[in-house]
Amino acid sequence: LSKAGTSHVVTLSSVGAHLGSGVGPVCGLYDMEKSFTAYLPKANVLHLRPTYFMENLLGNLGMVKSMGILGTPLAADVAMPFIASRDIGAVAAKRLLELDFKGHSVQELLGARDLTMNEVTRALGTAIGKPELKYVAVPYDEAKQGLQQMGLSEEIADMYVELSRAFNEGMRPTQARSASTTTPTTVEEFGKTVFAPAYRA
Repeated sequence: LSKAGTSHVVTLSSVGAHLGSGVGPVCGLYDMEKSFTAYLPKANVLHLRPTYFMENLLGNLGMVKSMGILGTPLAADVAMPFIASRDIGAVAAKRLLELDFKGHSVQELLGARDLTMNEVTRALGTAIGKPELKYVAVPYDEAKQGLQQMGLSEEIADMYVELSRAFNEGMRPTQARSASTTTPTTVEEFGKTVFAPAYRA
């Protein structure tokens, strides 16, 4: 990008990328943002920092089908923002078309509203015709074992567990919820249009 003289860049970063440690794989995005500062000092760079992807929940389909529960290392009753990836793409496209950003800046993307995992599970359960679907907060060590059984290395499994721990212990966006940080897709809509079709398939 530097050699090409690119004037405007939008990156996909993450909530928590302002932290250099304690956030698992997001630490790599901290490094990424710093590299853009170092190597593209004169370009206009916008770092999009979305929150937890709703699509991550698709990894629970097997558990929902076989065990009748939805489980992750996230706490059941801690409210946090969730976002549909299509909304991230829409914002990125809009900003690249308008080229309305200057210097190096950040835009956090926080989904439609904050939710607990109990609320998310209720919405997804309703979408698949199982409104009684229960959420189970999986202990960190069991979550790590499950990730490794799925094929992740111990190092990567540890990183993802560390990220869940960060959400549980209060890692939050640095920007307030506003028109620019709020995106339209609700978890209920995601449940109907993405989660339920994947469940039926």
